[in-house]
Amino acid sequence: MNILILGGGGREHALAWAVKHNPKCDRLIVAPGNAGIAMIAECADIDILDGAVVAAFAEENAVDFAIVGPEAPLAAGVGDTLRAAGILTFGPSAEAARLEASKAYTKEICDACGAPTAAYARFTDARAASDYVRARGAPIVVKADGLAAGKGVIVAAAVDEALDAIADMFGGGFGEAGAEVVIEEFMAGEEASFFVLCDGENVLPIGTAQDHKRVGEGDTGPNTGGMGAYSPAPVLTETIARQALEEIVKPTVAELARRGTPYQGVLYAGLMIADGRARLVEYNVRFGDPECQVLMMRLGAQAFDLIHACAEGRLGEVQVNWADDHAITVVMAADGYPGAYGKGSQIRGLEELPEDSGHMVFHAGTAEREGGIIASGGRVLNVTARGASLAEARDRAYTMVDRIDWPGGFCRRDIGWRAL
Repeated sequence: MNILILGGGGREHALAWAVKHNPKCDRLIVAPGNAGIAMIAECADIDILDGAVVAAFAEENAVDFAIVGPEAPLAAGVGDTLRAAGILTFGPSAEAARLEASKAYTKEICDACGAPTAAYARFTDARAASDYVRARGAPIVVKADGLAAGKGVIVAAAVDEALDAIADMFGGGFGEAGAEVVIEEFMAGEEASFFVLCDGENVLPIGTAQDHKRVGEGDTGPNTGGMGAYSPAPVLTETIARQALEEIVKPTVAELARRGTPYQGVLYAGLMIADGRARLVEYNVRFGDPECQVLMMRLGAQAFDLIHACAEGRLGEVQVNWADDHAITVVMAADGYPGAYGKGSQIRGLEELPEDSGHMVFHAGTAEREGGIIASGGRVLNVTARGASLAEARDRAYTMVDRIDWPGGFCRRDIGWRAL
């Protein structure tokens, strides 16, 4: 098969790595890709937010199957355009993708299907939102309604912090994403990620993970896109996963189908777990980044078979074959991230690291210059390893980290600490 993956981050490198190992893959194209992806696939510099451009490219290159990685092209309806052109596509419709593109819409769906989540209120006016916060007090959670690259959620420990977040969002700090704001009760507990595939009717759990959002060790400092992750997540026990599936995920999928917008693709439920039960924090309509890296490391080549069956509506015919293992990924980021950071610093030593089923460096923000690899983004590398235990996977990952020569980057040294 000729396969096209849209995206150019660590998530897409991990997807490409898994797809490439499947014998059904004859030709693999990733748009736009990055320096690491270019080592295993063709890269194409096209605008992945323009559905007509993507569909034309897919037709010109006889693409049999398209996998949409990031949320932005899904929300823009690129998947719909590809399907209309007759190209089998993995990823939800633009309407179904509103589960991530609009936090207010997700709350509406939860209300309709009875899925347990935080109490909330919606606002399009800064003064009304501020008055609500003053009346409710802190801690409290302020969310930009739209897509904000994983950074539009402020967990405010104090009222003044929440008021600042409201002013920032309505003041244009998050662009159109902050035109409406959702304010939620603070949910105490431990957060974990639950991943399922949906083909519009069937639902298939494919794994759990836990990521580290904050930039500093001990989960301190500002939120980021994610500084590391591990799978499985011990806090998401079989009992809690079953409760989340029956009370949150399946009712959501059924409600979307009832509305005439069946969900097809991966559905990523961010869950808050307390007292042995899960409540929904938010939905994402794509694989998490960096959670995808640890899931792909554990799934390997079968990931493609599962994704393909999902797109064809055959989830009822397949099952996940899990090895009894663990995976961890450590994000190496450019100095200054998540604030202002420099680009162009050279990264050495990557070619000396192992690349096999137990060790892999997935590239995120990298480019090639004069035969070398340079940093071109905030989160730059995902150093990923598997092991029989999480401790073994962690040790393998940090052994690789220590062999990378990159003075312009940093990482957290405590990824996995909650489980370990």
